[in-house]
Amino acid sequence: MSETARSAPGAPALDPRRWRALVFIALAQLTIVLDSTIVNIALPSAQQDLGISDGDRQWVVTAYALAFGGLLLFGGRLADLWGRKRAFVLGLVGFALASAIGGAAQSGAVMFGARALQGVFGALLAPAALSLLAVMFTDAKERAKAFGIYGAIAGGGGAVGLILGGFLTEYLDWRWTFYVNIPFAGVAAVGAYFAIREPEGGTNRSPLDIPGVVLSTLGLVSLVYGFTRAESEGWSDSLTIGLFVASVVLLVAFVLTESKVKAPLLPLRVIIDRNRGGVFLSLGLSVIAMFGTFLFLTYYLQVVKGYSPVMTGFAFLPMIVGMIIGSTQIGTRLMTRLPARLLMGPGFLVAAVGMFLFSQLEIGSSYAALVLPALLLLGLGIGTAFMPAMSLATFGVQPRDAGVASAMVNTSQQVAGAVGTALLNTIAASATTSYLRDHIATAATKPQQLVQLQGMVHGYASATWFGVGIIVLAAIVAVTFVNAGRPGEGVEDGEVPVPVVAH
Repeated sequence: MSETARSAPGAPALDPRRWRALVFIALAQLTIVLDSTIVNIALPSAQQDLGISDGDRQWVVTAYALAFGGLLLFGGRLADLWGRKRAFVLGLVGFALASAIGGAAQSGAVMFGARALQGVFGALLAPAALSLLAVMFTDAKERAKAFGIYGAIAGGGGAVGLILGGFLTEYLDWRWTFYVNIPFAGVAAVGAYFAIREPEGGTNRSPLDIPGVVLSTLGLVSLVYGFTRAESEGWSDSLTIGLFVASVVLLVAFVLTESKVKAPLLPLRVIIDRNRGGVFLSLGLSVIAMFGTFLFLTYYLQVVKGYSPVMTGFAFLPMIVGMIIGSTQIGTRLMTRLPARLLMGPGFLVAAVGMFLFSQLEIGSSYAALVLPALLLLGLGIGTAFMPAMSLATFGVQPRDAGVASAMVNTSQQVAGAVGTALLNTIAASATTSYLRDHIATAATKPQQLVQLQGMVHGYASATWFGVGIIVLAAIVAVTFVNAGRPGEGVEDGEVPVPVVAH
């Protein structure tokens, strides 16, 4: 059957170059996800080389998170305004340039600036990549395969970054954790320029909502910085509290503004839809749980078990395998047969079982007996749940809103990452402090270092229990709120669908 025949009646023919385009979209997504973990591995070496103080080192991570999280909605709107292909290629070129500046940095200030610039272009690139998938793959079965590949890369790329970052830092130089982005981004940009055709009718030429841009950017920056500061300065710090209050005021003002302006930055129809709202919320909750757990496990393997950075990266491989199986095999095969909630709910519960195993960690725990099955289950569950979630988040939106809907997927994950890291880190630190206070009497009969390691592991396990609860809540939200049928089957009343396969 011809590609044109398999499109919905009245819909444009499927783009014959869509699979070739997927290769470059996936490569671009890998570049962004790699960068979220690869720099963390190199941070100790870069800090020493550039003379960055312990108090300032957090800005290597924070500068990127603030720019990326704060500008995602604006980036998604620019993709709708300029065209997704143009935004995608420009984002890749800018990201490569920022990476070159970071790799060549001779001072902490230049490094912080380069990381912020990476965040700016990442905020343009990420929603453009996801929205390109949303508008290029309209056949239900093909959409399932495309989002399966995208989901596996989005989920597993972070762990690949740990391995690559470990190798580059140990055997070359920390600067290569920045330079490695250049060939990735360069190949993706050139390939996308020739392989991607801008979908017809996909741009949104309405005037830019300047008040919405300002309010959303400042509100999201305040929220992300508030959680980042809470992690380092505590929840009772006056500036931390002030940032949270400011973020609430700004974001409430943003919603009120969006309900009144003619051409809103974030059309409220994108988020008040029950299915998309459920997807954004469940994705955000699951990322809160995952980010904290990854951080704890990295420290557990390196500090407690004495793994090298390279060994730590390889230790995460079972999670990548699980994600690939979950997204490309289970999710892809079942997405056109089962409602999304029946993949998302059970997927999150399987991930919760994996996280429960992490809560049983002790100093002497075996990698093969505990960590490996926990990572496999976590990857399998998240891969199965994320794939239909990613697809459903952009399914049924008007083509001119695809960029901003994609930006909301990234925004929910970015903000959730900051929340999860700060929240679970704080819980872990409190539990560790409490353990050490209660066991100080036995310190005389045990080596002090052993008691400190026991306290650290106790803190990780205690915080992971909260992660288990949060990811179970994500499963409940998915089953309760996400009421769509199989993606490609139809959309809710009142929605203007992206053309889908006619069954």
